[in-house]
Amino acid sequence: MTLSTPVIPDGATVLRLDLPRGRLAACAFGDAGAPLVLCVPGLSSNQRAFDLIAPRLGAAGHRAVALDLRGRGRSDVTAAGTYGWEAHTRDVLDAATALGAQSFDVVGHSMGGLVAMTMAMLAGERLRRVVLIDIAGRPDSDSVGPIFKGVERLGVVWPSSETYVDGLRASGVIVLWSDFWSNHYRYELREVDGGVVSLTDRAAVLEDVAYGAGHDISDTWPHLSMPVLLVRAAAPVMPGLGHLVPAAERDRFLAAVPTARCVEVDANHYTVVAHPDCVAAVSDFLR
Repeated sequence: MTLSTPVIPDGATVLRLDLPRGRLAACAFGDAGAPLVLCVPGLSSNQRAFDLIAPRLGAAGHRAVALDLRGRGRSDVTAAGTYGWEAHTRDVLDAATALGAQSFDVVGHSMGGLVAMTMAMLAGERLRRVVLIDIAGRPDSDSVGPIFKGVERLGVVWPSSETYVDGLRASGVIVLWSDFWSNHYRYELREVDGGVVSLTDRAAVLEDVAYGAGHDISDTWPHLSMPVLLVRAAAPVMPGLGHLVPAAERDRFLAAVPTARCVEVDANHYTVVAHPDCVAAVSDFLR
């Protein structure tokens, strides 16, 4: 593999969506006329987080489109002050419009779920169903450290793609490493003098972190009137640490959102998106 040739999943169609706030990179599975499902990745993640979910949905009769949010992967990096959940929400809504869909389903992992919930508040009439993968409300305070630490890889020149992947593998947040994870992280790299660097923009990610610190996602819960599936990672983010969806917060969310149900998956916040039980639960819910 060379970094000049983006790795894309088998059967995917590469898309470049020219939207009002910038161009988004995406890949699509399934027939172009099928009901649309938009897949939205997390804080510093990219479209390859859905390499298992999106093909499964495409094969089941959907048009599943996995996005790189602005500032991530191969989407445009835009100026400071252009990020935050609401800005990403408007991008996703514009992406659906560009793809010819007035109504659609959305699957969001981590921050992608925060974007999905914000979408329910701003344009809930466009959402048929919502899937939230390991995100609901307030995380355990010690669960976010590994996520923020993952930002340290950004803006740093690594000697090679191998050392980049090895560094992420050594972090320990992904217990069973596979080609899924190598493809996910190699996808976001570009060659520079001295090695490789992530295309994902550190400043964009940090702006979204700051945005989240000033907003309470539970304000969106009353707007989740459509069917909602919460997929909760039952394992802590790392041994000895907490959960992104603590049990008490899961229960608070389900009490506040009568249209929601929850499936528990034996994985952590990172690996849940690739776990067969998560893939099956999302596919069954959107059937």
